[in-house]
Amino acid sequence: MIRFDRVGLERGGRRVLSGLDLELVERRIGVVGANGSGKSSFARLLNGLLAPSEGSVRVFGRDTASETKAVRRDVGFLFQNPDHQIVYPTVAEDLAFGLKNRSVPKPEIAERVAAALARFGLPGFGERLVHELSGGERQLVALAGVMVLEPKLVVLDEPTTLLDLRNTRRVMDAVDGAGPAVVLVTHDLSLLDGFDRVLVFDGGRVVRDGAPAEAVAFYRDLSLR
Repeated sequence: MIRFDRVGLERGGRRVLSGLDLELVERRIGVVGANGSGKSSFARLLNGLLAPSEGSVRVFGRDTASETKAVRRDVGFLFQNPDHQIVYPTVAEDLAFGLKNRSVPKPEIAERVAAALARFGLPGFGERLVHELSGGERQLVALAGVMVLEPKLVVLDEPTTLLDLRNTRRVMDAVDGAGPAVVLVTHDLSLLDGFDRVLVFDGGRVVRDGAPAEAVAFYRDLSLR
């Protein structure tokens, strides 16, 4: 599903990632690390938001740097702050935006938007103004806007950092029942229960790669050093 071949990344003259050789085929992959460890840059390489300075990243067989448009049809991305990706004033307009860009017929757009609202616990929210929603509701709208495009993989970069416990659970329940493969970047280690694999980043490198219990234990120990 995902292949990193000798990937390095520099940003602003600083080495951010080094020596990434990975093959990721699991359906639930967690990514953890301290601030500045490179985990968010890693996430942005997965759908072409960043291009590697060296090496290559391929997702579903496509190069994320040279085939970015095709990659983004398969890879959805959810930011930490939903306001960074919600662009229209009402919920229904925002969910329809990506579908219109893909020339989906209007009747199908209406059906898929309604289905997404129901699926994410937002029935009747179509005409609601986004700025009137709570933080958790906005994050659910942002997630629904990603999922309505039916990606094969969704990358979530700290999606619950700004949320309280209740809304964190709502977002993660929606993710768990969503269908596509998931790469989750998070500081909340409790969210990784039930995941298949966890990558631990430190200093721009993967320093542990394994089952959640083992990788999380390693990361806890690393954080105390």
